[in-house]
Amino acid sequence: MDVLLPLLIFVTGLILGSFFNVVIYRLPREKSIVAPRSSCASCGTTLRAIDLIPVFSFIFLKGKCRYCNSKISFRYPLVELITGVIFVILYWKYGISIDFIFTVYLMSVLILVFFIDLDHMIIPNELVIAGLIGGILLFVLRFWFNDRLIDGAAWYSPLLGMVVTSGFLLLIALIGMAIYGTDAFGMGDVKIFLPIGLTLGFKLAVISLVFSVFIGGFAGLFLMITGLKHRKSHIPFGPFIVLGAFLSILFGHDFFTWYTGFL
Repeated sequence: MDVLLPLLIFVTGLILGSFFNVVIYRLPREKSIVAPRSSCASCGTTLRAIDLIPVFSFIFLKGKCRYCNSKISFRYPLVELITGVIFVILYWKYGISIDFIFTVYLMSVLILVFFIDLDHMIIPNELVIAGLIGGILLFVLRFWFNDRLIDGAAWYSPLLGMVVTSGFLLLIALIGMAIYGTDAFGMGDVKIFLPIGLTLGFKLAVISLVFSVFIGGFAGLFLMITGLKHRKSHIPFGPFIVLGAFLSILFGHDFFTWYTGFL
């Protein structure tokens, strides 16, 4: 049983990751994520169930379409594997608990944010709304259940986390617009912190923002030093938000304890 449950969670992540690939491709293109059935992007042939087994179909087909022999993007099994691994990591962190259920839900939304923003430099409002639905439900449940995310903080901690983090990014965006004529952060970046704050609470939401800014800053510096980007290049911030939120979910409270003790 010690192995079976994590394995089941991993397989569930793989299956959901396969669906996430559909959403990542179709949502920015304003296509239905329900119909039509999945098809080859090159030849348009409708794929059979055997072609859609997460990860394994890619391996068995050697990364090529069964029907036209065109290459299949490695992105597809990557998203599936990442989703499965994240689900298992969250299970090891929180076990089967309310924390696990809602961090899995939030990270599912954020995985979509990561890849859509990476490809299109947008964070669709549909994802913000989906995240808020989970956050609102958790906010209500917290009046009856305790969770380790807000760690005994006051009931308004999620509201404070939502307002402070999104408000900070909004302020930076407005200042950037006033000084440089362009916003430092897109409105999608501002809005995605609404469900992050509502789910994680004030402390973890702020730590998520701190992690996001530091990771984004170092990544941007690296890209400029290597010549891959220049100073005025637009770099999507969404992926860094996702990484920051995930690290905060895993290590945020430990980081806060270490930091306050260090001071």
